[in-house]
Order: sequence, then C-alpha cells, then structure tokens
Amino acid sequence: MRVKEEFMRPIRIPTLTPEQLDALEELYRTTRNARLRTRAQMVLLATERCLTAAEIAEIVRASEETVRRWLKRYLAEGVEGLRDEPHPGAPRKVTEEYLEQLIHAVRRRPRSLDLPFSLWTLQRLADYMAESTGIRVTYESVRVHLKAAGIVLSRPQHTITSPDPEYALKKRRSKRPATALTLSRETSSTMPTSST
Repeated sequence: MRVKEEFMRPIRIPTLTPEQLDALEELYRTTRNARLRTRAQMVLLATERCLTAAEIAEIVRASEETVRRWLKRYLAEGVEGLRDEPHPGAPRKVTEEYLEQLIHAVRRRPRSLDLPFSLWTLQRLADYMAESTGIRVTYESVRVHLKAAGIVLSRPQHTITSPDPEYALKKRRSKRPATALTLSRETSSTMPTSST
C-alpha cells in the first residue's frame, strides 16, 4: 500500500532559474531525438503549468510511471539526466591490425596472394580478411573502413574480346550509326522488283 501512496504522490519540480529554463527550452527546440524532446516537454509541463504526472502522461502519450521516472531523473541530474545512458554493447570488432592488413591486401593484386580471381570486390575482401584474421565483418563495413582510409573500389569493367582477327573492324561497324543513305540502300535491295 505504501508503494501505491508513493506512486500517487505528486512530484513537484521547483521553480526553475532562467538558465535552467533556457537550457530546457533549447534542448526541446534543437534536439532531433524525439524521445529527448518528449522528456524535456514533460519537465516543462510540470514546471510551467504545474501539471501532475497523470496529466502530463495524457499529453505526451506515455505511461504515468515513465513521466515520474524522467521527472525524478531531471530533479537528480538536471538536463543531462534526460539523455539516454550510453550502453557499451559489444566490443569493437575491427582492430588497428585488421585495418592495416585490409589496406595492405587491397593494394595488392589478388593473384599475388594466390587467390583465384584478378579483381577485388568488397565481398571478396571481407571473405579474405575473415580467413586471414578470423574477424568476420560485412562487406559494407569493409567499404566504410576503406573509405575512411581514402580508398574507393570501383566496379570491375568487363570487356569482350574475340580471337577473330577482324573483330575490331566488325565492332566499329556495329557501333557506327546508320545513315539515311545506308538505310535507303538496305531497303531498296530487299524490295522485290516488278517485271512490268
């Protein structure tokens, strides 16, 4: 029962100094983080309009418990208390040694590393690095790390060749635009002649 009474007791935000109010309004106006803006709005509603947590919860479409938690955090830590705490997460996979080896590999031809292809692609680099370092990252991660080092892989250019000695001449002919004279010759040679 005591927990419920404590939950129902209104949280009073004391009158803010002009500096505190300016900091809250600045945060509310400038942040791109919608959750952070909502938290600033909760405190502003509590201090400027003297609304209860239940009334604020209806306005911001959050639970009363959520409103209470952020008001308490603001009272304890100020504006910084409204920000999310950093979550350390998994340690970074890519090490300095990995980056050095990646840059060294991309500057060499794959065949010189006894690989069965002539050109690097991002996926081939990611696979090669996974085999040689034991660190598996996506090809997009490889692209980002190469870009940070000033290296951009271009798409391979495929060329068609032929053992035919007249291939170059035929290729030029096929690329030449058709002129009106050649079109009229072709159509006249295919038209049947009348014998009248």
